[in-house]
Amino acid sequence: MTHTSTAAETVESNRERLYDLSRRIWETPELGLHEHDSAAVLIEALREAGFAVETGVGGMPTAFVATYGEGDPTIGLLGEYDALPGLSQSVSAERDPIEAGGPGHGCGHNLFGVAVFGAALAVRDAIDAGGIEGTVRYYGCPAEETLVGKTYMARAGVFDDLDAALTWHPGDLNTPRIGSSNALDSIEFTFHGESAHAGGSPDSGRSALDGVELMNVGVEFMREHVSDGARMHYAITNGGDAPNVVPAEASVWYFVRAPTRAEVERNTDWLRDIADGAATMTQTTVEERFLSGCYPYLANRTVTDVIWKHMRAAGPVDYDDDDRAFARDLLDTVSESNRQAELDGLPEDVREAVADHALYGEPVPPFGEEETSGGSTEVGDVSHIAPTGQFTAATWPVGTPGHSWQVVAANGDFARKGMLFAATVLGGTACELMADPETLSRAREEFAAATDGAAYETPLPPEAEPPFDVTARQ
Repeated sequence: MTHTSTAAETVESNRERLYDLSRRIWETPELGLHEHDSAAVLIEALREAGFAVETGVGGMPTAFVATYGEGDPTIGLLGEYDALPGLSQSVSAERDPIEAGGPGHGCGHNLFGVAVFGAALAVRDAIDAGGIEGTVRYYGCPAEETLVGKTYMARAGVFDDLDAALTWHPGDLNTPRIGSSNALDSIEFTFHGESAHAGGSPDSGRSALDGVELMNVGVEFMREHVSDGARMHYAITNGGDAPNVVPAEASVWYFVRAPTRAEVERNTDWLRDIADGAATMTQTTVEERFLSGCYPYLANRTVTDVIWKHMRAAGPVDYDDDDRAFARDLLDTVSESNRQAELDGLPEDVREAVADHALYGEPVPPFGEEETSGGSTEVGDVSHIAPTGQFTAATWPVGTPGHSWQVVAANGDFARKGMLFAATVLGGTACELMADPETLSRAREEFAAATDGAAYETPLPPEAEPPFDVTARQ
C-alpha cells in the first residue's frame, strides 16, 4: 500500500469521529486566544489517541503541542481552531445568525484543526505498524486570525527541532501553495490628552481622538510613497464615549504589511514618526503596544512537490449532487462582482476550468510561484525555521469570498468531506517524509539556500505579550 492509501484508510475509519469533532468546534465558535472549548476538544482527542500533550505554550492557555513517537525525523503538523467575529450563521442558504453578532467559522478553522488531528492519527498508525520511524507533533496554534499564535510559539522555540512542517487551509480549490504572503506588524497606538467639556470649555481640553484622526490622515498620505505590495489598515478601537466630552484617551489598531520583513519594519518606523507628529500637533502623548508580527511565507518546493503527489493520489473530494446543490444555493447569494473578483485572481486556464462549477473537487496544479498574496500568515514564521509546505482544500463554493457567512454555512455542512481529503494528504505526506531521508535532505538543502543560512529572529520585542484583551474585542 502507498502512504496515501494507508493514510486514507485511517482517516476513513475515523470519519464519523472527525465529523463529530468538526461539528462540535463549529457549534462553539471562539475568538483567538479564547478558544478554550475548541482546544480542550482537540487535546482530549489527542490524549485519548496516546499523544503526550504540553499545554500553555508560549504563554497562551489555548496553545499546545502533542507528541507521538520518538527519535528522528520530527515532522510538525500545524492546526488552528479560532473563529471570526460577527459571522454567526446556521447551515442555510440565507443569512440566518445563530447568535446575533456572535462569532462564526468563516475561515474554516473548525475543519482545519480536525483535519490535522486526522493526519496525526494516520502517522501514529503508521509508526505503530512499523512502517515508519520518528516523531510526529501536532501544534495547536491559537489566534491565527490576528496573526498571534505561531509567532509567540516560535519565540518559545517549539518549532526549532523540526525536520519539516506541514499544514493546509480551507478554501475553494484543492491546490498546493507555492507563492508567498506579506510580512506584517500589528500595533495599537494609544493617545492621551486632557478631558474637558466640549461645549463649555473646549480650550482646556486636548483631544486624544484628534491625535488618532491626524495619525490616520498622515498614513493616507504615506500610502503614495510605499511599494505596490505594501498595505496599511486600521481600526479605531477607542474613540471616546460622548460627543460633549473631549476624549482623554483614544486608540487605533494598525496592520502594516509588505512583501518583506525589512520593508514592514521600515514602514512601521515611518508609522511611528507619523504617530509622534500627530501627538505633537494635538499636544497629546502617544504610546504603542506591539501586538504581533510575522514573516512572509517561504514555500519549500521539495516538500510541496510531495504534497502535490499526495493530493493527486487522494483526490477528488467525494462531493455528491446534494452537496453541489447546496453549494449552488450559497453561490447564488454572492454578488456576481464579488465572485468575479475572486475568480480574476486565478490563472486563465484555471479560471476556465472551475468557473462553471459550484464545487470543484479535483486537484489543481500549483500556480502563482512568483506571486505574493495581499494577506499574511504566521505559517511564514514556521517556514523560516524549518522546511514548510501547505495547500488549500476545496471546502466552500468556487469564487465565494472567505470570511463570509456563506463560508460558515458550508463549513458546517458538506465542507467536512474536503476536511477528510486534507487529512489524507497531510497524513500521506508526513509518512512519506518520515520514510524518505533523501527527500528530507533535499528539503533542508533548499531551505538553507532560501534563507541564506540565516537563523530565525522573532519580530516580537522582548516586552510583547499575547494580547488577550485585543483578541477578545474583535
